[in-house]
Amino acid sequence: MENTLTILHNATIVTMDSGDRVFINGGIVIQHHTIIALGQSSSILHQYSSLAHQIIDLNAHILLPGLINTHVHTSQQLARGIADDVDLMTWLHNRIWPYESNMTEEDSYISTLLCCIELIHSGVTCFAEAGGQHVSGMARAVELMGLRACLAQSSMDAGDGLPPSWATQTTDECIQAQKELYAKHHNTADGRIRVWFGIRQIMNSTDRLLLETRDAAKELKTGIHMHVAEIAFENQVVVEKRKANHGTVSYLEKIGLLQNNLLAAHTVWVNNEEIEFLSKGGVKVSHCPASAMRMLGFAPVKEMLDAGICVSLGTDGAPSNNRMSIVDEMYLASLINKGREVFAKGTTDPTALPAETILKMATINGAKSVLWDDEIGSLEVGKKADMVVVNPSLWSMVPIHDCISSLVYCMRSENVESVMCNGQWIMKDKKILNMNEGEIISMAKHASSELLKRAGIEIPNRMNML
Repeated sequence: MENTLTILHNATIVTMDSGDRVFINGGIVIQHHTIIALGQSSSILHQYSSLAHQIIDLNAHILLPGLINTHVHTSQQLARGIADDVDLMTWLHNRIWPYESNMTEEDSYISTLLCCIELIHSGVTCFAEAGGQHVSGMARAVELMGLRACLAQSSMDAGDGLPPSWATQTTDECIQAQKELYAKHHNTADGRIRVWFGIRQIMNSTDRLLLETRDAAKELKTGIHMHVAEIAFENQVVVEKRKANHGTVSYLEKIGLLQNNLLAAHTVWVNNEEIEFLSKGGVKVSHCPASAMRMLGFAPVKEMLDAGICVSLGTDGAPSNNRMSIVDEMYLASLINKGREVFAKGTTDPTALPAETILKMATINGAKSVLWDDEIGSLEVGKKADMVVVNPSLWSMVPIHDCISSLVYCMRSENVESVMCNGQWIMKDKKILNMNEGEIISMAKHASSELLKRAGIEIPNRMNML
């Protein structure tokens, strides 16, 4: 058998394991796609150097578990900048839905390739697709780029404002299409791709879609990704039309959808009783600070964490955020939730969501949120070799007095030097390895221009363009 042992050593290894271990001068051994040893560099080299086919000195860089982005719309990457500074319903009905409904599978493929470039450059090795069109196009891109992903189709069978091509889709068609995608793509790409069920939002879902999605996901032992309690208007509609006590979360609790395989995105407009419902059901929450502050509001993240809810981090899609950097989201999540304490206490709380909590949200909590924490989310023996090499010796992070706080408050995407997923380097020395980055960017420019023409979307000029 070919010797496939690789040693990485002379690194600060932030394991994110249950003991919060950090090896100041650590080494790690990888065989094929799995971590088989971890410890002090001297011990690792002594025990394994004679067996290794490759020994890499990381020159005192920082080694992290691969970061996990738990709410991404890969199909929206070509729509970056088409819906800035507009309210949510205008954003959805007049920009995003016309854009998405005019996408081809090739558009989705190119959009996902472009999104993957940005995800990799920000240290992401795994993401949860929030739901878009043409999952087969997404899967093709993810497989080629070498990432790990939970892919979902955007499913809607009711509601106002749907494009004509979507408005005729029945509940049966929504469920059947997703079952077929599961059969076709689940556990493909060397096990890197999983297929989930997607529910766009409650205002575009019949009760039958909600309940049959719940049952189908349970039957196939997979997850459900759903936008939950995004805006106050959503709760108002649910109270009026579905007779819920408060809003979406109260109603989902009533119909038995709050289970441990539900990943609830945003979850901004919830009260204390609903936080208890989420906690009791084992629901995972994806907090998207930039997107939330742009259109949705302050999510009660500290209260959710205090209630034992697993909260992770997401970027949302490019038209909601413009930046697909989970590194930026770590920084924002800590600051926003410190400032939010003004509403409760009359002053900020600098101790809210400290750096170590934020790192957990981006790693092990992310893994739990995508139901994959048995294999990813921390650097431990037996887990997959998903990891990120961070160069701390750039202007953005120097000097480092506190390694953990610097990773949250100082690190930028520029510090992410190399990325490994499933034991394979997918970025080395800031160069994407599996695809030509320049070619993808060129394809994306052309595809996005043609797509906007087909969708009839015109972006108004803000200033006097000459």
